[in-house]
Amino acid sequence: MLKNDQLDEWDRENFFHPSTHLAQHARGESPNRVIKTANGVHIEDRDGVKLLDAFAGLYCVNVGYGRQEIAEAISAQARELAYYHSYVGHGTEASITLSKMILDRAPANMSKVYFGLGGSDANETNVKLIWYYNNILGRPQKKKIISRWRGYHGSGLVTGSLTGLELFHKKFDLPIDNVIHTEAPYYYRRDNLDQTEEQFVAHCVTELEALIAREGADTIAAFIGEPVLGTGGIVPPPAGYWAAIQAVLKKHDILLVADEVVTGFGRLGTMFGSDHYGIEADIITIAKGMTSAYAPLSGSIISDKVWAVLEQGTDENGPIGHGWTYSAHPIGAAAGVANLKLIDELDLVTNVGEIGAYLNQSMTEALGNHAHVGDVRGEGMLCAVEFVKDKNNRVFFDAADKIGPQISATLLAQDKVIARAMPQGDILGFAPPFCLTREEADTVVAATVRAVKTVLG
Repeated sequence: MLKNDQLDEWDRENFFHPSTHLAQHARGESPNRVIKTANGVHIEDRDGVKLLDAFAGLYCVNVGYGRQEIAEAISAQARELAYYHSYVGHGTEASITLSKMILDRAPANMSKVYFGLGGSDANETNVKLIWYYNNILGRPQKKKIISRWRGYHGSGLVTGSLTGLELFHKKFDLPIDNVIHTEAPYYYRRDNLDQTEEQFVAHCVTELEALIAREGADTIAAFIGEPVLGTGGIVPPPAGYWAAIQAVLKKHDILLVADEVVTGFGRLGTMFGSDHYGIEADIITIAKGMTSAYAPLSGSIISDKVWAVLEQGTDENGPIGHGWTYSAHPIGAAAGVANLKLIDELDLVTNVGEIGAYLNQSMTEALGNHAHVGDVRGEGMLCAVEFVKDKNNRVFFDAADKIGPQISATLLAQDKVIARAMPQGDILGFAPPFCLTREEADTVVAATVRAVKTVLG
């Protein structure tokens, strides 16, 4: 294999990589892969090594790589107008058009879209707006946000606090005050193995009710959750979970934020995860799938109910004091318009439903009976395989054994297939581009079986 020594040296001397063991990378103990080009579901590095990306970047390149329609839209926008801000009523054709396209696809109770750059800043926006909302309503004490353990909502100060994963809290002095956590809807990891799904949902509801009682409903502003837990393990909720949770929130006048950064725009085989699970959110967080990551862009979709209070607030206090320099950046908005058009034209959401179901069924058939596979689960174009030391007694491997990372690395080395070793468990995650074919799904499953056999027998 060829190696570009100068780039490797520059990388290790200058580039601060996110979510990386910094010392090992700086010492040259971890791999450094420079990605050069990509097409469809494949990426290719600088040395000509072609990889099947079964995680779509970070579950974000939904339409697949190399879509010239989006590249041309970005280019045309940059030539015509590379930038102008969106403060004080300014807009561009792209940002206004994208707002309309999003609301045409969103649940019926949604009113406006605020644009940012990434899912983290979108959820920061959401929390600020929720606090503002309750101040306008004369409820300054109603500020706490309930998240779930194993939820992922970003890695900022507030959003890293909302994220219920140890890695994002450890040594960062997180979570901050006003962020509290409740039970994850993770049926496979339930404490009581005798519980049915229905009983486990009742347990989740009981835990939530107890948390609200301890904290005081008059202090709790909102509940945030992903329709399907993403980085926490790719975990679809047990049947009836969202209906039961929403009943509790409505009873206590607690807003609901649906974090659809992963599930929005088709990943579950429906345009939004809220549609899929009957979630009636007050705010919806969007990002990745809005542009398929061809340009950075995020958004907060604001409901009619919340918007009315925000309007009231500006009538009482003047212009709202929130904004980012790059809010509604025209290049990102142009990418979003082209991306959503492409999703429709190629009928990719239908393909997600068909090929996603095939991928999950094939993975279950291939690995469901393996002695060290505890669970195969998924929804739409999301799939996960969870590994255990003792399947019959649900005994997990020691985290130090790094079984998940070993299998992910073996999958890459043997068959050039990218899957993600998920944090806090030996879980291999898949989130392919929406354009995945049946044949490519077969390749992913066969390669995974080989990797599991290599590592676990």
